[in-house]
Amino acid sequence: MDNEELKEEPQLLPKPRRNKFKAGVITGVFATLLAGIVLFVFFTTITGTVISVQPGGSAENPASVLSGKVLSKINELIGYINLYFYEDVEDERLANGIYSGLLSSLDDRYTDYYTEQEYADLQIAATQNYCGIGAGLSQDRESMVVTVSRVYEGTPAEEAGLKKDDVLVMVEDIESTSMELSDLVTHIRGEEGTAVHLQVLREGEADYLEFDVRRENIDLPTVEYKLLGDRIGYIHILEFGAPTIKQFDAAVKALEGQGMQALLLDVRDNPGGMINAVNGVLDAMLPEGTMVYTQDKYGQRQTYSSDEEHQMYYPTAVLINGNSASASEILAGAIRDFEYGTLIGTKTFGKGVVQSIIPLSDGDAIKLTTAKYYTPKGENIHGTGIEPDIELKYEYLGEAQGEYDELKDNQVQKAIEVLEKEISAQQ
Repeated sequence: MDNEELKEEPQLLPKPRRNKFKAGVITGVFATLLAGIVLFVFFTTITGTVISVQPGGSAENPASVLSGKVLSKINELIGYINLYFYEDVEDERLANGIYSGLLSSLDDRYTDYYTEQEYADLQIAATQNYCGIGAGLSQDRESMVVTVSRVYEGTPAEEAGLKKDDVLVMVEDIESTSMELSDLVTHIRGEEGTAVHLQVLREGEADYLEFDVRRENIDLPTVEYKLLGDRIGYIHILEFGAPTIKQFDAAVKALEGQGMQALLLDVRDNPGGMINAVNGVLDAMLPEGTMVYTQDKYGQRQTYSSDEEHQMYYPTAVLINGNSASASEILAGAIRDFEYGTLIGTKTFGKGVVQSIIPLSDGDAIKLTTAKYYTPKGENIHGTGIEPDIELKYEYLGEAQGEYDELKDNQVQKAIEVLEKEISAQQ
């Protein structure tokens, strides 16, 4: 289980609207297809064990759902589908609906089933090198509305005319609010040179805007940095992906070369990412100790610890907000519990569970919530989030239509104020 996914993709479950009917036939069709099988073998990469499953098993047996009563009802339902459903349905489509629906019965927004192609698309996200359009997206936790958070310079998204704050309504024939963001982006990405059709709502426009955006192989940065004034190093971590550790280390070295005396980390709107990436960043900063640990339902714990080798000794502040999720909250929680820096902004998202990608024998895969994670002092923040040390709602003090300037960001200003005092106190 090396491929652990912490991202609030934020992100990750409901399938496209076109598969909506599947929930009604989930358990039934599943049981029917397996009714003629005397022995079913369930493979799990979590424990490495092979469990023999027979219909009508005990409560501990995964096949207990295949009781005679269930099979009878399923046969009845399948008969009605075959007789009366207004269209013929392909077996593969039904089968995928079965598997996906079985997992959706867990009522866990982060658990999902992926076909072989969906699994391949999902793996692209971890590399940060993919055939996409070059736009950053964010999703509201409650409404599921997807907004363009940034458009990268020189990318197809910029060339097509997408703009920051555009509301993404449709991706091809999929409503953007019908699924988690991490699933939605797999439909935006695709084969290089092809185009994806997007429908967008833009403030000031009376009607929807339509875009056909070309997909290109794009290597996006996960870290941006600059020196604010003459001694505050500002590092903006957009997402915790495969390149983040190297990019973070390079940013620190560059800022040290420019005379950095204090560090301002910005993880606002950072949806999370890979646990190894955030721990690599923390390990470069913190003294020896537990950075985060996970624990499953069996009480098995996995601890991620830092050492003293790469500890940095800069006054530190971290900017957080309601879209700082998962891996970003691991960072914020560790900074807080180690008393290493000051958290500034608003309460974080509140995702304190871990998903694992589990490949299946036929090339498909599932994403399953397998554990909770805890801050160094033992707090699970799932559903509650992390409160800042200094609560301050975001306000941009520059021109709304002008180019963003960190020095006109009120939360950045507060962080600079705090860090300047700490620098002066050390002198």
